[in-house]
Amino acid sequence: GFAFQPAEATVKAGQAVTWTNADAADHTVTHEGGDFASKTLRQDARFRMVFDRPGTYRYICALHPEMRGTVIVK
Repeated sequence: GFAFQPAEATVKAGQAVTWTNADAADHTVTHEGGDFASKTLRQDARFRMVFDRPGTYRYICALHPEMRGTVIVK
């Protein structure tokens, strides 16, 4: 659907977040500040990231920059 679902997630420091591409189109998970980036994810591919530091992490799909999401780490 060309959208991150959910668009926002809140996790505790040290917790991992896993994204799964459920679309037929390729996507990425790319931090707007450049701290992390997945490879291109084909359908059903996954990307896992452990968030150690509290903060707000905004990310996009580099292939479809209108796709935006946020991870809030407490």
